[in-house]
Amino acid sequence: MKLDVKVYEEKMKKSVAGFEHELTTIRAGRANAAVLDKITVDYYGAPTQINAIAEVKASDARTLVISPWDASTLKNIERAILASDLGLQPVNDGKLIRLAFPQPTEEKRKQLTKDVSRMTEDAKVAIRNIRRDANDKCKDMKKAGEMTEDEQKSSEKTVQELTDKYIKALDAVADAKNKEIMSI
Repeated sequence: MKLDVKVYEEKMKKSVAGFEHELTTIRAGRANAAVLDKITVDYYGAPTQINAIAEVKASDARTLVISPWDASTLKNIERAILASDLGLQPVNDGKLIRLAFPQPTEEKRKQLTKDVSRMTEDAKVAIRNIRRDANDKCKDMKKAGEMTEDEQKSSEKTVQELTDKYIKALDAVADAKNKEIMSI
């Protein structure tokens, strides 16, 4: 009986997808609504994402426009953006909020690439933890007599190949993001 590697491959795919989503929250100089995903607003006592209480769209390459469906939430959205770590100054005109994304400095670009490297390493650790879990399962199955030593080695080799594949995918995504950051 061999290890069901599909389960572990699915977990690795989810880790890569989560990493890609996390990278969208990095502000790289272009207006991107995903940078607001981590910000929550106090909406009648409940923390709510901005995109759940307002329309968020890019009016041009460097400006986001936030149009709340309930005008009374305008101040709360503005406060939440100011309290976040985005470093953006919201402009409230009484009906909507504009967020201007300034051109990043060379220092800011270097910091963003360091952030991408840190996030990449965290994602790699997650992939390696999945590999460790799969290998532990193989060892447990071998001890329980559910697989032979050859099957264990084969399963561990397959899991290692998957690990290498998904770590290369993480590196490719990180390289693309770093190129995007440096091209701005």
